[in-house]
Amino acid sequence: MTDDEAFAHNYAEREQAKALREQARAGGLRFEAYLPPDMADWLLERVERGMFVDPSEAVFAIVKNFIELEPHRDLRDELLRRMLQAAIDDPRPRIPHEEVCSRMERWLAEPRAEAARWEKIAP
Repeated sequence: MTDDEAFAHNYAEREQAKALREQARAGGLRFEAYLPPDMADWLLERVERGMFVDPSEAVFAIVKNFIELEPHRDLRDELLRRMLQAAIDDPRPRIPHEEVCSRMERWLAEPRAEAARWEKIAP
């Protein structure tokens, strides 16, 4: 996908964001999020341990951390460098690009289990 295609693909979402800004500034924003299985497992394990009350609290905390880190470009760059270095240093064998694409095509063609849905429990 080219940059122009990616830009066009995201056009409706960007327009929706623009249209919702004033209302969100006044009353906040609710949205649904999908997490792939590994991320969902990570998050739910932390809810089980009591680290977060529910998934929405986790999203709030994670976004807040991201916002607070945004002005500190040097820290973000260092974190990215460390993540990239960890990937380079990973002793597991690398998969050639063509094989990754082939695996992704097969994975995308597989039927998916229905995603679990968190329901807010009223106090």
